[in-house]
Amino acid sequence: MKYVVCATALLASCIAASTGFAASAGATHIPKYIRAAVDDQTRPEKDRARDADRKPELVLAFAGIKPGQKIGELLPGGGYYTRLLCRVVGSSGQVYAISMTMTRPMRMPEPPSGPNPCNNVTASTMSASDLMLPSDLDVAWTTENYHDLHNDLFGKPDMKAFDTAVFNALKPGGVFIVEDHAAEAGSGARDTDTLHRIDPALVRQEVESAGFKYVGQSRVLHNPNDPHTAKVFTMVDKTDRFLFKFSKPAS
Repeated sequence: MKYVVCATALLASCIAASTGFAASAGATHIPKYIRAAVDDQTRPEKDRARDADRKPELVLAFAGIKPGQKIGELLPGGGYYTRLLCRVVGSSGQVYAISMTMTRPMRMPEPPSGPNPCNNVTASTMSASDLMLPSDLDVAWTTENYHDLHNDLFGKPDMKAFDTAVFNALKPGGVFIVEDHAAEAGSGARDTDTLHRIDPALVRQEVESAGFKYVGQSRVLHNPNDPHTAKVFTMVDKTDRFLFKFSKPAS
């Protein structure tokens, strides 16, 4: 597998009580390096226009992203978070943006044009069934795309094998951040292709089955007005989203 270093932005509910999830409070302290990354006026206007709904400063703070980290970003899409992660980790860190091959052609979001100061992004594409990540990662990260891995478009990989590959790539104590669109409680993977949503309980079950410890969740992206029955494309950046943090045990 070949990695190519990129200096551009990127190539190419409240959870129901019955799930037993313990909700974590959203992060309130925003480190200066996260605030600086979000406030950077060289970020594309298209990205900055989404900040009010995506709340990147709170998401990044909850995740614990900091300078010098090695991050594996899975399914980066149009690179909204790639362009933030690379700024936060800085010149002493590295972001590995890993896209997945698809079984049929599909138009993907294009990275906004404009200047980008990051030269610490390595982009690659591979099959989800053959996921290979750099070793000793501090963080594995995926936002609004974990559900896609349950669909034919990405080959429906064995999710335990996929999550195990993520687990093995992390250093002891490393974290796996999963943010996605919430489906109705108890729906499992029923809506991953039709509505592009997934049951948070299924995500937790799958990730924990690979050996991860559930650390907690942030509700900063919770939207109580989302009925969980609409396609996410009709509620751009306004769906009810869950934000989970898992960790690889230190020993």
